[in-house]
Amino acid sequence: MADRRRRDRTGAASRSLQRDRSRTLEELEKFATALPVLTNEVHAVIIHSTLKAGFSAGADLRELFQRGQAMEKSAALRGVREFLERIHAVMNAIDAAPLTTIAAVHGVTFGGGFELALACDIIIADRMARFCFPELRLGLIPGFGGIPRLKRDLGNAMVRDLLLTGRSFNVTKAQQIGLVSQIAAEGEALRVARATASQVGKFDRQTAAAAKAFVKPIRMRVTTGD
Repeated sequence: MADRRRRDRTGAASRSLQRDRSRTLEELEKFATALPVLTNEVHAVIIHSTLKAGFSAGADLRELFQRGQAMEKSAALRGVREFLERIHAVMNAIDAAPLTTIAAVHGVTFGGGFELALACDIIIADRMARFCFPELRLGLIPGFGGIPRLKRDLGNAMVRDLLLTGRSFNVTKAQQIGLVSQIAAEGEALRVARATASQVGKFDRQTAAAAKAFVKPIRMRVTTGD
């Protein structure tokens, strides 16, 4: 993720995910820190990606797994705990932000990228988008808050299917189950997201914030064993 936050004619701010995964968490933290200021300046934030392959495949799970295997156990656990605390703080900030957050996704929307989209209020996907939690294939469990957010929004059946099978599903299925609100033509998710942000801006900001607080009563906590 690079710092590509900007305001457009719709009165929304946009934030783009970019190629350098090593800096993604740091850039997300900067973005989360800026949210209180943005709340007073815009009515919506759009998170999108400039990556050709898709919105985000999340962390490089194989690299993380191999790095953890090479570390002393207590050091690895401390590192995992610190990382989870930081990423949960970011996801919670996005989830709880009073302004409307919109994820404009395309292509591969896997793992941590999927969890980031789930923290947003509205997901708009182009017709080529696919969603998946691939973590199970490496003996991991999605740990950024995506599971309880899916349970909140879709219910237990969908959570079990995604988590236990590790399989992906397309945008048509995503809309059928209520995950995606709008399907855009290929390459058009950002345009549709901007149009949606413009519609959001027609209504009172405080009323919209109150409605969001009513329908999203959730706060994530880090739960890691010692």
